[in-house]
Amino acid sequence: MIHKWFHKFVRRTTKPIPEDQALLWKRRLSLAYGFVAWNAFGLLLFAIYQGKADWAHYYGLKSDEEQSMPPARAWANTLGIKNAKVYRISGFKKVDEYDIVDGKEVRQKKPIVDSEELEE
Repeated sequence: MIHKWFHKFVRRTTKPIPEDQALLWKRRLSLAYGFVAWNAFGLLLFAIYQGKADWAHYYGLKSDEEQSMPPARAWANTLGIKNAKVYRISGFKKVDEYDIVDGKEVRQKKPIVDSEELEE
């Protein structure tokens, strides 16, 4: 992964260390990395448990209106798409289909699959 020029630069400007010392430091750094990663995972689970999973909404950067907006419409607004066709898919089946016209949902038909059929 390291580019050859960077590898050559490091070899030229540093002095080699003994192999046993390198393995010792590699082991120490891998343990430190594992400890930090495990704690980060624990903090993530704790934040989800506390209801802070959507940190932007929790800290007031996202309004309640933006929170309740479906993801398709939110992305259409973010990307500046005025007219879009949205397909909802569950597994290998198309569940719903609607249009977004001028930032508003326009449904022409009822959903293709009922919620009872999704549970089966």
